[in-house]
Amino acid sequence: MRRLIVALSVLVLALPARAQDLTVFAAASLTDALQDIGKVWEAGGHSKIRFNFAASSTLARQMDQGAQANLFASADLQWMDWATAHGLIEAPTRRNLLGNDLVLVMPKAQVQPVRIDAALNITALLGPNGRLATGDPANVPVGIYAQQALTRLGVWDAVAPHLARSDSVRSALLLVERGEAPLGIVYSTDAAVAPGVAIAGVFPAASHDPITYPFAVTRAGDTPAARALLAFLAGPEAAAIFRARGFQVLPP
Repeated sequence: MRRLIVALSVLVLALPARAQDLTVFAAASLTDALQDIGKVWEAGGHSKIRFNFAASSTLARQMDQGAQANLFASADLQWMDWATAHGLIEAPTRRNLLGNDLVLVMPKAQVQPVRIDAALNITALLGPNGRLATGDPANVPVGIYAQQALTRLGVWDAVAPHLARSDSVRSALLLVERGEAPLGIVYSTDAAVAPGVAIAGVFPAASHDPITYPFAVTRAGDTPAARALLAFLAGPEAAAIFRARGFQVLPP
């Protein structure tokens, strides 16, 4: 019996180790790009990636409540800062990888060019009962950027009562695509994946904080494989995919 146990132990040690799956918590706007990159990563013989896409605020709070992830990718600096302050992130691994544009969208069949400046009259575009779809400015990054932009343009007080506050940028996009909201404020990369939606105008970069996507390995999920995946996401192969999806790749 002892010889059998030893023999089995040797056999197990000789077998190649099965890589553990990796879990990535990522902002909803990264859905398509990260799914594309995940396929390339797995095709290279690496571990399988399980994605959890939602608003950055939702993901950070899930991790704080014990949800397990290896990587966290936020759509703004604020929620990565929050995760870092709560001890959820390996701070030295943090990297700002991507940028994006903030845009005003309409259903494609009704789209008209809109000049976005101090003369912008969104309430007139909304009509008497229309609502402006975007993320909830209380916690969803796209809504936070939207509030900044509308405030700096001097129209926030007029528009705020007409907001359709969504739990993520993709939820806001869906309201416009379904025709349930005549206008939405989303990222340009989200507008690009919705065939029923078109961009009416781009918010000036100076009207809001730079849209920045920080990525980091989590403290609870810090493994060599997690760090390797982060390095891959910051590498040239992933950069080409991010650019193809409309993101701005930030310099290292």
